Amino acid sequence: MNYVIIGLAVYVLFMAVLAYLGYKKTRNTADYLLAGKQMHPVVMAMSYGATFISTSAIVGFGGAAGQFGMGLVWLTVLNIFVGIFVAFVVFGKKTREIGHRLGTNTMPEFFARRFNCKFIQGYSGILIFLFMPIYASAVLKGIVDYVAKYIGVDFTVVLFVISALAAVFVVAGGLKGIMYADAFQGALMFTGMAFLIIYTYDLLGGVKAANAALSQLPSMPGVAEQTEGLVKGGFAGWTSMPKPGSPVWWNIVTTLVAGVGIGALAQPQLSVKFMTVKSGRELNRAVLSGGIFIVFMTGVAFTVGALSNVAFYNSTGQIALKAAGSNDGIIPAYIKSFLPEWFGGIFLIVLLAAAITTLNALVHAMGTALGRDFLKQSLHMKGKTISLTRVSMLIGLLISVILAWLSSKLDISMAIIAIGTSLFYGLCASTFLPSYIAALYVRNFPKTAAVVSMIAGSAVSLFWIFFVQEKTAGSLQICRLLFNTTSIVKGTVLNTLSMVDAIVIGLPMSVIAGLIAWAVVGNKNEVETAVPVTED
Repeated sequence: MNYVIIGLAVYVLFMAVLAYLGYKKTRNTADYLLAGKQMHPVVMAMSYGATFISTSAIVGFGGAAGQFGMGLVWLTVLNIFVGIFVAFVVFGKKTREIGHRLGTNTMPEFFARRFNCKFIQGYSGILIFLFMPIYASAVLKGIVDYVAKYIGVDFTVVLFVISALAAVFVVAGGLKGIMYADAFQGALMFTGMAFLIIYTYDLLGGVKAANAALSQLPSMPGVAEQTEGLVKGGFAGWTSMPKPGSPVWWNIVTTLVAGVGIGALAQPQLSVKFMTVKSGRELNRAVLSGGIFIVFMTGVAFTVGALSNVAFYNSTGQIALKAAGSNDGIIPAYIKSFLPEWFGGIFLIVLLAAAITTLNALVHAMGTALGRDFLKQSLHMKGKTISLTRVSMLIGLLISVILAWLSSKLDISMAIIAIGTSLFYGLCASTFLPSYIAALYVRNFPKTAAVVSMIAGSAVSLFWIFFVQEKTAGSLQICRLLFNTTSIVKGTVLNTLSMVDAIVIGLPMSVIAGLIAWAVVGNKNEVETAVPVTED
């Protein structure tokens, strides 16, 4: 345990130094909110990738792969094509170009200035602030669960310590400190995951033997009884896609793969990083390093999650879900049971790095959304932007901590980490993606259409999340409290809809609503006109 304490101490020291460097180099609002728009492309790519990949990807989605199998590798494919190539080349260049031209510092401000509409900035800001804590709490729960179980300390104590560290790192350093720290932590994550995949395949007899064993596992003695519930839901083995149209298929394809893969394009904590580099050429240089990082991180998590079933079965006769007790517990249980004890301590730091990188970005995004976009720009509250943003960051972090604590006490869901992540990704896609595309490539898209699209997308998506989609509605409990059911369509002729993710309904509705509004009002819009901004 001593080496764990030493490793944690060294990690915290490095993070403190990087936060201090960020603090010292922050001289104005642009520095604090956008890292001075002069970030090196490799640092930007590592920061983007480290923010993208958190404990939700490693623990939550790795656990989902342990339960459902290699089908989640399609999310890796989508992450590379959509989350990196399309995001950087198609979205990133235009976002940087227009954002720099209009002098924007946040994504809500980007929309507001592009469409000459202050309402959009306030609406986007408050929506991000209200719902991003669900995602942040999922990230927190993932790392706190692992640390608490590994070192045998109460969940609440670990939650408080990690949250305090995140508060210090992000509030002091701003985006400069965050991006410096992300690059350092990304290197830690890459190294740890490299060892994890190499050791796993070596443990199971090599790549060919391990994959063959995973394919044959469903036919092994005792496995059929353990997977009976999964098979009824459409599960067809850990190396096969589930039965099309089944509950498991809908969960993998629409929630885990499409929801997160497409939703990545409209994430405010990711999109804002495009505006931190000084030219489009820098983004081109960032594509390769970002792509390698993402494919390696997600590919390893999903592969190891699925292969953990072979390790658990060989050792205990149980599949991973049965042995670990929960979806979110599969990766931590696998690390603790099968990898060297010294690696458990190192992996603790890897997961801590994964959590802190994402949490820092989320807290920063929540703070700018409330502090700058809503309070400063929309309500014209007095005070300096940086001060308002810092206070807002602490408020957002506090809400996230409370939600993480409640999720541990109420046992809301066996897979709350993956659910919380996909929920927020899908909500952002339904709300922002159509207007984001229009802002970049449709010069005469009217602000009325943008407003209608955002409101329709968010309203439909939230209704679906809270009352129709059983996984989210059942986890959030509001539908049960109001209607005594986990979904208002469950048990009816529309029962299939309870398995469909909100993005499948919300995103098309957002597009349709925007197009109808455009047809009604025509091209009556002053585009790319900077909205009057309240500066310090």
